[in-house]
Amino acid sequence: MALRVLCRWTGAIAPAGCPRICARMSTATLPAADSHDDSVFVQQANWTKTAVLNRPKNYNALTTSMVSRLMELYERWEKQRNVHFVIIKGRGRAFCAGIDLAQVYYWGKEGLHQEAHDFFKKEYLFDYLLATYRKPHIAIMNGMVMDGGSGISIPGKFRVATENCIFAMPEACIGFHPDAGASFFLSRLPGFLGEYLALTGERLDGGDMIGCGLATHFINSHKLGLLEEQLNLLRIYDPDSRYSEAIKNQIDVCADFVEADEKSPVHKWKAIDKCFSKETVEEILVALEREGADSADGWYQATVDAIKKASPLSLKITLRSIRLGRQEVLSECLVREYRTTRRILSAKVSSDFYEGCRAFVLENDNQPKWHPPVLEQVTSDMVDQYFLEVNDGEELELPVAEREPLPGKHVKEIEVIENQIRRDQRGH
Repeated sequence: MALRVLCRWTGAIAPAGCPRICARMSTATLPAADSHDDSVFVQQANWTKTAVLNRPKNYNALTTSMVSRLMELYERWEKQRNVHFVIIKGRGRAFCAGIDLAQVYYWGKEGLHQEAHDFFKKEYLFDYLLATYRKPHIAIMNGMVMDGGSGISIPGKFRVATENCIFAMPEACIGFHPDAGASFFLSRLPGFLGEYLALTGERLDGGDMIGCGLATHFINSHKLGLLEEQLNLLRIYDPDSRYSEAIKNQIDVCADFVEADEKSPVHKWKAIDKCFSKETVEEILVALEREGADSADGWYQATVDAIKKASPLSLKITLRSIRLGRQEVLSECLVREYRTTRRILSAKVSSDFYEGCRAFVLENDNQPKWHPPVLEQVTSDMVDQYFLEVNDGEELELPVAEREPLPGKHVKEIEVIENQIRRDQRGH
């Protein structure tokens, strides 16, 4: 069956989509108390631990306490022999719609820069822990998966999408950049789909995510209870990578066949690769306009409109980040992304992030005043500032030597599993 994207924009892409997406990336309550509460609770069954994100009214937007709690739980579970694998899911309509933008905005405006730095450092450390986790990990993405929500799901070995899944990376729309490891996994999508998703903020549904490899399995949401029940019956613990096969086999039993909608970006590989393979954002726009002039397909103009609504500076930062990500491992991407995040939060070159939050999250007038206002005024020197190292002692330090003693071993294990999943899907 072919699934349509739920609440898809009018047309193939969303010229006015950024406000609707970004409003869901955050709670608009200022400021929120941040303490260990029930924003992440634990379910336990036999040999399984499940972390449940529990801020449904805020689309499970991440806070400092949530990330700290997740780190504490995952580190403990990794050491416990009676925990054989871990599941993460969200309560309500979202898996996780990103970070708490309103809180980050408040920190910046009040000069509480250390609080913001600490939050992002903890978030990226957890993303890395998940990517190198030594036990099987399953993310059940039943709802929105955006921004930081991708960082706590996509790096894991098994990513289950449903008909309710909506994936998007709309950071450029609010003057930010794809972070939480996004420059790593977006750059590894087929062709130049990663550049397309990052520069437009376009949504994908569960079928799309299967089609491009962001999800490993598709399961209709009414069967998720059965999936968890069956997984909880498994008892596996094997230091060899083959332990994941038992989980894969069980998920396969519950999995459903799905095809991407005919209007999906996964059916526009040729057009995306031809246009988004260009060296600069300006060249990408020229290619889209040129191809659109000779085509009756409204996708080209809609794509141009979507890009032009984003922050010009963020567009150039985003494109460079993904291109660099193609040559880097995940740990290098996270370190570099942390530098960019700090530069954006400092607002020394531009305050586009705070302007984007104001326009799309807090005041909702949808009329950001970007600085610089056009791509032509964004110089290479300006973009360079966002990739400079930060001061000694303030860099993101990841435990690479401890968690990746054999370079590439974890990545290779994931590739083996994903290749088998793709072979199985082609067999349907």
